[in-house]
Amino acid sequence: MSQDVRLEERFRALPPEAQRQILDFMAFLEQRYRLTPRQRRRRPLQAYTFVGLWRERKDMEKSEQWVRTIRRQEWGG
Repeated sequence: MSQDVRLEERFRALPPEAQRQILDFMAFLEQRYRLTPRQRRRRPLQAYTFVGLWRERKDMEKSEQWVRTIRRQEWGG
């Protein structure tokens, strides 16, 4: 017996009020998880112009060293 058939049997075995509650809850979940138009048309990160903005900067090739240098300049030490 498939899971869908079993769910339908279980649903139909419930009293009408419980069936209404399940349908109401399902409507709530559908609304809560519905994708907004903005979420549906999300572009991949690479499509945004800021991605790769600093890729040509030679001073940032080793980011950890770059951060240490900036901190040393700003905070001393």
